[in-house]
Amino acid sequence: RQLSAVRDEQPKFQARGVRTLGVNPASVPDHEKYVEKFRFNFPLLADTARAAARAYQALKPDGKGILRTVYLISRDGAVLFAKRGSPGAGEVLAALPREG
Repeated sequence: RQLSAVRDEQPKFQARGVRTLGVNPASVPDHEKYVEKFRFNFPLLADTARAAARAYQALKPDGKGILRTVYLISRDGAVLFAKRGSPGAGEVLAALPREG
């Protein structure tokens, strides 16, 4: 449901110049099937070794499960927003600096 909501809110992200990426430990072939089935309009990246999950502190204590987390990262690598769960586009985009 979270990824479908992100798919549906893409115009809001795109209007603010935000590029959306999904990351999870499934394989590339599994992601391809998932993207096709749900018609995602953003890339899903395969983190089979869980390196990204580890780096962004999104691993459960068992070292295998993933804590659903949303990050907004600036072009220079600064974390502008980080929250567990499924925050909506409005909440995420509120962390962007105001234009102008």
